[in-house]
Amino acid sequence: MRKNQRASSQEKGKKPNSDGFIRLISGQWRGKKLPVKDKQGLRPTTDRTKETLFNWLMHDIRDANCLDCFSGSGSLGFEALSRYCQSCTFLELDKQVATQLKNNIGTLKAENAQVIQGDSLRYLTQTAEQQYDVVFVDPPFNLGLAQPCIDQLEAQGYLTDNSLIYVEVENTLTNLNFPHNWVLLKEKNAGQVRYQLFKREK
Repeated sequence: MRKNQRASSQEKGKKPNSDGFIRLISGQWRGKKLPVKDKQGLRPTTDRTKETLFNWLMHDIRDANCLDCFSGSGSLGFEALSRYCQSCTFLELDKQVATQLKNNIGTLKAENAQVIQGDSLRYLTQTAEQQYDVVFVDPPFNLGLAQPCIDQLEAQGYLTDNSLIYVEVENTLTNLNFPHNWVLLKEKNAGQVRYQLFKREK
């Protein structure tokens, strides 16, 4: 019962009581636990939501170049790496959290991963030097970060012609505007969270 209550608390965006861990649910590191920092606003995607997402991405994640825009715990990026994506770039503002991401990359000996520590939105205002096949947009809730992230991904050339973009936001956020060439493939609600998968078309 306590475990279920803890998972529910994290789904709602509440701060966990202490440093914890994420668990990789499939792939080469299936069952591996990675430590995460206890930080305000850090809201790891629950295992149930993550499993749904990667079922959606089952045929697309292998060999994909991935971008995790608000990495936090790194739950989504590390799951992608475990499932043999080509590479993953983690963007993370908090210096301690970014250091933990780097430590976890070292633990996994994942040479195809990098962490860029700094403001994600500021980074995304730069013209892209690389394009990505799969992008995770899972920002801290209630800070208005999702819309400018979506806008910059499209405007600055971060997406391939057929990119898949995962967006996870609070379900009270109903006024997001998506580019006209982003086609909604999947959508679900869980607790106070809405998550969607889009495909970018030319």
